[in-house]
Amino acid sequence: MNDTAPLSTELTAMNIAEILVSLPHRYPFLMIDKIIKINGDETAVGIKNVTFNEPIFQGHFPENPIFPGVLIIEGMAQTAGAIVIKHDSGGGKKNIVLMLGVDKAKFRKPAGPGDVIEFHIAKIQRRRNVGRYEAKAIVDGTVIAEAEITAMIVEAEQ
Repeated sequence: MNDTAPLSTELTAMNIAEILVSLPHRYPFLMIDKIIKINGDETAVGIKNVTFNEPIFQGHFPENPIFPGVLIIEGMAQTAGAIVIKHDSGGGKKNIVLMLGVDKAKFRKPAGPGDVIEFHIAKIQRRRNVGRYEAKAIVDGTVIAEAEITAMIVEAEQ
């Protein structure tokens, strides 16, 4: 058996404590509350509960609060990053995921307070430390945004 192989490739979910171990992001920039339906590093669904008391709504926009599209993209990327880091964590090294690119981004409907955004992630391909992921943001069964995200896994500085 390869000593650097991941200890476990079968994940079913990640709670907030596990997400905080996998990602360096913290409030107010952590865009996922939990991850469900994980299949190794192949697919996952991240959950973001949008609430009115998030600081972003003080300026975007006070009279008509809309969750920014760029933060939806970030939630997609964080979901992909968290499952990759968790999947690869068997080697003992601490890694982080850096976004390299966003392609084919489309925003179809806004999200706002009270919405639960599901970030559906599916790996397109991964070669060594670079991965490409298809991502969709869904609210109440409707796709509100989609994109392809490319990211690189790098060793974290201690």
